[in-house]
Amino acid sequence: MQTPISKIIAQKLIQADPRTKTDLEAFKRKTAKELKISCPDNIRLLSALSEAPAIFRGLDPLKIKQVKELLRVRPVRSLSGIVNVSVLTKPYPCPGNCLYCPNEPGFPKSYLSGEPAAERAKLLKFNPYIQVKKRLENLAAEGHNIDKVELRVIGGTWSFYPKAYQTRFIARCFQACNDFGKPKNKALPIASEQKKNETAKCRIVGISVETRPDYINGKEIFRLRQLGVTRVELGIQSVYDDVLELNNRGHKVAAAIAATKILKNAGFKVSYQIMLNLYGSSPKRDLAMANVLFSNPDFCPDLLKIYPCAVLPEAPLHELYENGKYRPYSDEKLVGVVKEIKKITPPWIRIERIIRDIPSPRIIAGTKGISNLRQIIANDMEREGWHCQCIRCREVKDGYDPKEKIILTRRDYPASGGTEIFLSFENKEKTKLYSLLRLRLPNGKSKMRANDYSPLRNTEYKLPRQDVAIIREIHTYGVQTAIGQKAVAAQHTGLGKKLIKEAERIAKTEFGAKKIAAIAGVGARQYWRKNGYKLQNTYMVKKLHERIRAC
Repeated sequence: MQTPISKIIAQKLIQADPRTKTDLEAFKRKTAKELKISCPDNIRLLSALSEAPAIFRGLDPLKIKQVKELLRVRPVRSLSGIVNVSVLTKPYPCPGNCLYCPNEPGFPKSYLSGEPAAERAKLLKFNPYIQVKKRLENLAAEGHNIDKVELRVIGGTWSFYPKAYQTRFIARCFQACNDFGKPKNKALPIASEQKKNETAKCRIVGISVETRPDYINGKEIFRLRQLGVTRVELGIQSVYDDVLELNNRGHKVAAAIAATKILKNAGFKVSYQIMLNLYGSSPKRDLAMANVLFSNPDFCPDLLKIYPCAVLPEAPLHELYENGKYRPYSDEKLVGVVKEIKKITPPWIRIERIIRDIPSPRIIAGTKGISNLRQIIANDMEREGWHCQCIRCREVKDGYDPKEKIILTRRDYPASGGTEIFLSFENKEKTKLYSLLRLRLPNGKSKMRANDYSPLRNTEYKLPRQDVAIIREIHTYGVQTAIGQKAVAAQHTGLGKKLIKEAERIAKTEFGAKKIAAIAGVGARQYWRKNGYKLQNTYMVKKLHERIRAC
């Protein structure tokens, strides 16, 4: 229970009505001096405000929200409209033997002690239920809204883990969200936990897993959908077969191309993990690789993680480094390559990360002196006067202005034997992205091959040809708005609904589709039902009428 002094300070805070972080810090210092106490921390003040709702009686809801926004700890964690919860699997063998990959006992392959998520998982004995529960509790205490959760399953090669373990793992993650704020309930089968999560207070609106491209096939796609997965991170690493072979990757580029196509045809968001500075590569080849990823229709990922290679004592690459057979780029060269990649990134790709969160003392060479690579590049962008077009750099975050004119924008590009249509609401200058939707149309009337996966019929792995238009992603950015709460940001202002209507119009009038399917996280199914969609297998599906109005 909070001490009375916390509630007194919280009441004074409401009366003070701070408008900026500077105002808040000045208030805290002044109050601490008056009461002769240490400076109150934000988490305690947030807790006090939650426990004393009478403080808000008669106040403008917007004013209340502004105070809580100022108190939120690390607000960036929910500025993309959802909160991310990373859960690490238990240590398990990996089918690969890559030169650059560390293998530390007690952790899944490629993960190390000292990494925040890995340390939390080990402390909690890799228990998925407890990992999710603790993370949600921490986020809530910091002032973040946890109604909408993007679950990221990390650790080794997901597709190589035993199937029974996978099912239990995901089921317990759903159970933790369903139980949040309540006593722990009896564990139910995954289908039952998913059904509960559709209307739970804390809903899982997306699940991401990491795997190798050579493990993706129709059978694996079917299983991922049964688990509720909506996004797959593929360890592409390189687009050069010789580089993959030199680094003992164990598959060729063709595997990445095939995996990308089958995933997109099934509606998944596709994230690539690529590595710069690999053994056998060069700055020139790395930049050329980025050009291939962005312009060659065989690739075109939706999201991108750039992980420059680092020499670690636990990885086989360390021996080559010690023998003088491998030398990583200088920091200057590496920064230059990443900057050039960001300059050519298309506006429909989100660069999620540009460096691994490996503790600097663990790194022998490679990225030892630039752990803050993203900030270095951000500073250079500002000084040099250029902007990155990627989604992350343009997300509206907390810059929502209800008076700003926003424009429906459409960008079409060929990808993996189909056409991708990227719809978005942006400001006139294209510097702020409010909302987006990805619509996939296979080229022609029935271009899906017999061994591809169809979202409208998934009881078999080999399927007949079938026309399908599929919404692979819809997302509105900005400060997260709770389900059912009055909108004070871009979320819940109808932008998503307008994008869906436009996607339906395009699918019907330009493609001739009679149905449209949407891959949807379990916790997002109610949203789709409100827009006229019904659950069919693991997709939300809607029949398209003859007359559809434009957005």
